[in-house]
Amino acid sequence: MTLTLEGESNDYVGKGMHGGEIIVKSPAHATYDPAENVIVGNTCLYGATGGTLFAEGQAGERFAVRNSLGQAVIEGTGDHCCEYMTGGVIVVLGKAGRNIGAGMTGGLAYFLDEDGSFPTKVNPEIVKVQRVVAPAGEQQLKELVQAHADRTGSAKAQRILDHWSEYLPQFWQVVPPSEAESPEADPNVSTEKVLSSVQ
Repeated sequence: MTLTLEGESNDYVGKGMHGGEIIVKSPAHATYDPAENVIVGNTCLYGATGGTLFAEGQAGERFAVRNSLGQAVIEGTGDHCCEYMTGGVIVVLGKAGRNIGAGMTGGLAYFLDEDGSFPTKVNPEIVKVQRVVAPAGEQQLKELVQAHADRTGSAKAQRILDHWSEYLPQFWQVVPPSEAESPEADPNVSTEKVLSSVQ
């Protein structure tokens, strides 16, 4: 199931989401740059156990708190993004607030850092930050950015895709210990899975 919203949405979009897809787009007649404006409020994707959220614009504070399996692409976020996150994948294509990844024990997050300020905004108690070094991580990131461009018509996402080799080095990957040896975070881990035979 897909729910498409046009224009600003309230707080708690995607709260408790466990499947489907939510797409939030700027109005067709908008005269502003959606990537520079907030389109969803605070605590969106809180406690999500599945599904995907694409928002053409920024989110408020506490985005993807306690997210366990949801995926999302947004174009900026306030403070405390990915707080207590235990799984899923988050992509932020713009500026982020402080205290990113506090208490984050699972999942992965990708942040575009165009002004070089991102590392100072991360809570380093549990997570580490690294560039996107694994081919599987690059593939995961690029597929989500492509899906975001396709679903929302985001000009920023399309610009990133059109100049991928320039933008990829500007992304940081937030990695909790549980994901350190995943194919998306470690280029030395194989993506091939061995299937056991059915007895």
